[in-house]
Amino acid sequence: MMESQPAYLKYVGPGRSPVNRERVLDEVREILAKTGFYLSEKTNTRGLSFDAVARRDEILLLIKVLLNVDAFSRQSAEELKMIATTLKGAPLLIGERSGAGPLQDGVIYSRSGVPILSRQTFKDFFEEGVPPFIFSAPGGMYVKLDGEALRRAREEKEISLGALAEIAGVSRRAIQMYLEGMSATVDIAMRLEKFLGEPLVVPMDPFQYSARVADLLGNFEEFERFERDVFQRLFRLGYDVLPTVKCPFEAFTKDREIVLLTGVTSREERADEKASIVSNLAKIVERDSVLFVERRVSRKSFGGTAVIGKEELRKIRDRAKILELIEERKS
Repeated sequence: MMESQPAYLKYVGPGRSPVNRERVLDEVREILAKTGFYLSEKTNTRGLSFDAVARRDEILLLIKVLLNVDAFSRQSAEELKMIATTLKGAPLLIGERSGAGPLQDGVIYSRSGVPILSRQTFKDFFEEGVPPFIFSAPGGMYVKLDGEALRRAREEKEISLGALAEIAGVSRRAIQMYLEGMSATVDIAMRLEKFLGEPLVVPMDPFQYSARVADLLGNFEEFERFERDVFQRLFRLGYDVLPTVKCPFEAFTKDREIVLLTGVTSREERADEKASIVSNLAKIVERDSVLFVERRVSRKSFGGTAVIGKEELRKIRDRAKILELIEERKS
């Protein structure tokens, strides 16, 4: 008679290959909408650091979709983390495969601190409430052990460290570290659970990630003249300016109390289009937005995004004035 597998292995298996990236993105958006998320509008802009922004109550997700996760560069990961950290959200990459083969369902992977899920794992988590139990790390597949449950089972059954070590095929020191919460390989966890007759593996949180963000850009010299002028002016007014590279907007402008999605354009014909995208994102992330334009435009706002001209910005001497203009014009 075949032995039953632990519940956390039930969902583990190779991902399914879709036709293309757009199909995966559409499926992800459908799952999010079905499970109560408010979604950013879909755009045709390629090469962005995220493909969808979604909010449900206090949960804010910034999602990137790739067929091959090897295409996710370190710079893209750092920018996605910076955006997520600034907005108090969580970054997530959904993929189908890596150079090593298909991503396994039921497993959390990561690149540069950004969690990676197969679309089936993503679907299981949001539609079925089934969390992943396994994570991939150098050396293989691992699970997080409940150290307290392991300690309790050992004491109740009066099993020595040496006996547990022999059953698991590890050292006594390793067993002691499992009791303190160290992760174990899937095989070792299965041996311990089978011997003790107790569930020891705990589910993983897909949205635990490294919030540490590398310095992406040391100064504003890498930007075009008008963008550079705007950033430097905002900086002199006392704001922190966090430029973005692969984003529909050019920067975050922030202080202790506010975060502004900041767009900059020197082309009048792009003002309406850019403001529309920025406005939509600002509504999802529940922040104000502002668009700085080099040439005079007739409108003072586009879809809730305040427009401030180059000459207006030059005359501003107090950063509070920017907030006043945004408040006046966003409606």
